[in-house]
Amino acid sequence: MSRVCELTGKGPMVGNNVSHANNKTKRRFLPNLQDVSLISDTLGRSFRLRVSNAALRTVDHRGGLDAFLARAKGPELSAKALKIKRDIAKANTEAA
Repeated sequence: MSRVCELTGKGPMVGNNVSHANNKTKRRFLPNLQDVSLISDTLGRSFRLRVSNAALRTVDHRGGLDAFLARAKGPELSAKALKIKRDIAKANTEAA
């Protein structure tokens, strides 16, 4: 299982641990990923996604999964999130 957020594409970063003696050793900064169920209001069902905590706050701020995916750019979304976005768009066009 990769350590990449399915909604934002946020992944591990690299940097250094710097000791008091200024010795540098490589380290990885991992994103705070959580397995969550997000509910789509349009589709009326929930989806299990592996999402960073920052993305979860953004989803809440924008008003839910549907609103977040409507404004999200395609390249940063996972294949699963892209399929959800297409299904929501399709359901919205059929309703209109």
